[in-house]
Amino acid sequence: QVQLVESGGGLVQAGGSLRLSCAASGRTFSDYAMGWFRQAPGKEREFVATALSSAAAYVADSVKGRFTISRDNAKNTLYLQMNSLKPEDTAVYYCAAGVHPVSRAAMYDYWGQGTQVTVSS
Repeated sequence: QVQLVESGGGLVQAGGSLRLSCAASGRTFSDYAMGWFRQAPGKEREFVATALSSAAAYVADSVKGRFTISRDNAKNTLYLQMNSLKPEDTAVYYCAAGVHPVSRAAMYDYWGQGTQVTVSS
């Protein structure tokens, strides 16, 4: 079992930045691929970024150049640095743990409870 707890969400103006964190506990954090997803009201859960290691990280085209995923295996923590935020980035952001660094939510085994990010225009 892996327990995931997100933090760092909040209200920010367009163009601002936020850094999300996801603290993991349970099984060995470094064994897992980690991902960030988001879900806006009335929309399906959307892939944001995934990282197997610092050298193997992928982000969605919609956030490329603005968001950066990273992980600190010594601290069992996953991060999502979000810059140049836009109102369309407003959503609940979830971190997830799985075996492979893929974009399909169904491939992840463990999920956090989510943290709200609201970007005002």
